[in-house]
Amino acid sequence: MTASATADTGENPSSELEDLSTQVGDEDQREYDFIVVSNRLPVDRVVDDDGNASWRRSPGGLVTALAPVMAKADGAWIGWNGATSERLDAFSHNDMRLIPVSLSADEVEYYYEGFSNATLWPLYHDVVAPPEFHRHWWEAYRRVNQRFADAAALVAAEGATVWVQDYQLQLVPQMLRRLRPDLCIGFFNHIPFPPTEIFAQLPWRGRVIDGLLGADLIGFQRTSDASNFMRSARRFRGYSVKQQFVHVQDDDGEVSHIARAEAFPISIDSTKIHELAHDDEIIERAAQIRRDLGNPTKVLLGVDRLDYTKGIGHRLKAYSELLDDGTLTVEDAVLIQVASPSRERVEQYRILREEIEGSVGHINGQHDTIEHTAVRYLHHSYPLEEMVALYLAADVMLVTALRDGMNLVAKEYVAARVESNGTLVLSEFAGAADQLDEAVLINPHDIDGLKEAILKAVHMDPDDAKRRMKKMRREILDHDVEHWSQSFLNTLREVTADRGTASE
Repeated sequence: MTASATADTGENPSSELEDLSTQVGDEDQREYDFIVVSNRLPVDRVVDDDGNASWRRSPGGLVTALAPVMAKADGAWIGWNGATSERLDAFSHNDMRLIPVSLSADEVEYYYEGFSNATLWPLYHDVVAPPEFHRHWWEAYRRVNQRFADAAALVAAEGATVWVQDYQLQLVPQMLRRLRPDLCIGFFNHIPFPPTEIFAQLPWRGRVIDGLLGADLIGFQRTSDASNFMRSARRFRGYSVKQQFVHVQDDDGEVSHIARAEAFPISIDSTKIHELAHDDEIIERAAQIRRDLGNPTKVLLGVDRLDYTKGIGHRLKAYSELLDDGTLTVEDAVLIQVASPSRERVEQYRILREEIEGSVGHINGQHDTIEHTAVRYLHHSYPLEEMVALYLAADVMLVTALRDGMNLVAKEYVAARVESNGTLVLSEFAGAADQLDEAVLINPHDIDGLKEAILKAVHMDPDDAKRRMKKMRREILDHDVEHWSQSFLNTLREVTADRGTASE
C-alpha cells in the first residue's frame, strides 16, 4: 500500500486517467467479473498504540451482503478510502480487491458535504431541511462521478457486472455505459426518491435522470420510490415508460436501451443478530442495562444517526408531554436515546445537536429524581454486540423518522426479539413500514397520535404483542440482506440476458 500527499484536483482528465492506471496497476486492468462501486471502500483504517496503520472491515449490511458475492465472483470494490488528498494503490483485504479513488479536500467539501449531503439528501427526504443549489458543487459532483466511472471501466472484465451504490454516484451508470457498453450495470438507491414535484426543484434534474438511466436495472427501497423515478423520467426526459421499463433514447430520438426500475427492499444480517441475541454475555449485559436504569417497568429505546430526518425532536416532544401529563412517570418508564455522531462539520447538524441536547436537558431538569432519569442520552456509536443488548433491554422501540429509505434499526430490533416480545412503534414514512405492518404505525408529525401510540405500545396486551412480533420476525428472517442482494443480482441477470426482450 503506497500513498502520496498530492492533492487530486481533477482539473486534467488525461492526467487523472494516467493516475488511475498507475494506482490500479496492469495486473488489475480488465480483470474483474463483478464490481461494486460505492462512495466508501468497505474498510476503515485503524491505528494501533504504536502508530501502525491497518485496515478493518467496515460494519454494515452492504458489506455483509456483498463480501461473499465478491469472494465467489472474482470481485473488486471501488471507493474512497476516507482520507483527503491521498493516493493509494489497489490492495487486497479479506478476499476482496479494493480500488481506492482519491478525493481532494475541496472535493470532499463540494461533492460530498455539499452536493451529496446539502443538496440531494434534503431534497430526496421531502425537503425536511431546505436544499442548497450551487453550480460549483454540481461541477465537483460531476467530476468525481466521472473518476469513479473511469476506475470501473479500467478494472471491469469484458461483460462484467458492475453494481453502483447510492445517491452520491447517480451519474456513474451513464458515464460507464458510454465508456464500456459491454457491461451489465446495476444501480441501487438506498435513500428515498422524491415525488416529481419535489425533484423538479433540482436544476440538474434531467442530467441526474439520464445518469441513472445508464443502468440496466435501477433498484429502490419502495415501490413508491420506483414510481416517482419513472414519472420523473417521463416528465423531464419525455421517455416512454411501460410498466417497470423506461425506453431510453439517444440524441437522434432512437431507443438506445431499455432500463428497468423496481423495488428491492434492503434488509439486515438477521442470522448474525439472532445468534447474538442468544449469547449469554449479551443477555447478561441487557439485564445489567436495566439494573443500571433502576429496573423501570418499561424501557423505551430510540437509535438513530443524529440527522434531521429521524424525527428525534418529535419523539422527545411526545415523551416529554406524556411525562408532563403524568401519563408516564420516570419511576415507571425511561427513554434511552442513542444518537450517533453524523456530519459534524455541517452547520445544520451542529445546530440539530444543540437542539436535541437542549431538549434532553430540559426534560431531565423537569422530571429527573435522585433515583431515576427521564432520558438517558448517548451521543456515541456502539458495536453491534452492545446494540443487540440494548434491543434486548428495551420493551418499546421508537422509530419516528420523518422520511427514511428503509430504517434498518427497526429490522434489527425485530430480529433481536427472539422471545417474540417487545413492541415496535414505526413511522409510516420509513420504508420498513411496508414489510413491518404489524408494528404500531404512526405519523410522527402528529404529536397527539404519537403519544397515543407510545401508550398503546407500553400497555399492549402481551399476547397481542407476541402475535405481532412473531409475524414481523418471520418476515425479517425470510427476507434478510443476502436475499436482497441475490434478488437484485438475479433480476439484473434476467434484464441483461437479452436486452431486447423487454421491448417486445
